[in-house]
Amino acid sequence: IMSISLKMLAVEDVNVTFEDQQKINKFARNTSRMTELKNEIEAKKKSLQNLQDASDDLMMLEDDALLIPFQIGDVFVSHSQEETQEMLEAAKESLEAEVRVLEQRVVSIQQVLGDLKVQLYAKFGNNINLEADES
Repeated sequence: IMSISLKMLAVEDVNVTFEDQQKINKFARNTSRMTELKNEIEAKKKSLQNLQDASDDLMMLEDDALLIPFQIGDVFVSHSQEETQEMLEAAKESLEAEVRVLEQRVVSIQQVLGDLKVQLYAKFGNNINLEADES
């Protein structure tokens, strides 16, 4: 959880402008979005691992004539081992592409956050805390 705190010291009066507040709000929104993206990436990586496990298990089958149920939406459709393997590979490729896109978004957000940190720390110094809480 990220908390952004601006502590004003009585000795040092720092003027918080509307533009400063906008930057602080943008930092908070982007931090929240980055956390959501990282959680989504983790969920997709778990799904990828499940697909890989299913693919590995499928390769161990010795009966090529066996029909394998494969979930499409809310229903299971039976396919040959080869067709199921191809569908698993396609699903893995699709998920891997989604993960790459999400990871690129995280990098973009990290760049925005880095720029905002520089600007906000330059103005507020030790009077602002933009670091993640470890609680």
